[in-house]
Amino acid sequence: MNKLTKLFVLFLSLLIVAGCTNQEVKIPDTAPDFIQKSDFQKIDWQKKAVEFGEYGVIGNENKSGVIGADMPSLDRQKWMWHLWDVPPNEELTIAGFHKETQKVYPLLLEDSWSLILSGPNNGADSHSPSSIKIPQKGEWAILLYRDDKLFDTLIYEINE
Repeated sequence: MNKLTKLFVLFLSLLIVAGCTNQEVKIPDTAPDFIQKSDFQKIDWQKKAVEFGEYGVIGNENKSGVIGADMPSLDRQKWMWHLWDVPPNEELTIAGFHKETQKVYPLLLEDSWSLILSGPNNGADSHSPSSIKIPQKGEWAILLYRDDKLFDTLIYEINE
């Protein structure tokens, strides 16, 4: 093979690899307008949710977390959201982002994006029960919004 052919094959290979690894974030038309592609580009996938406290909350300590995230969630599952420094009666918007497919999903049943928070519970300043359904296995970033702004991101591995 001559140098020009080798160079062409190398260039073509790099182009294919770059195209496969740079998928575009897909946000459904039904998502609230304040959910932006840039929110998903800033995800720190190394910052995994951890269990903390005496109630089995899994999340980011003293910010946000969920009881139930350690249970199988590919079928309907109850999750109890807990937030610190967030007063009751505020709206919490939840967007699920599947790392592999780069797709954004509403995780609450009935394709809902938001719920209203109740009062203190389990040491958190506000909480809310919900029923969720994770569409597929894999690594997920759960983005939480309050006052139409990104509040926190929870990273979970959902396998069942």
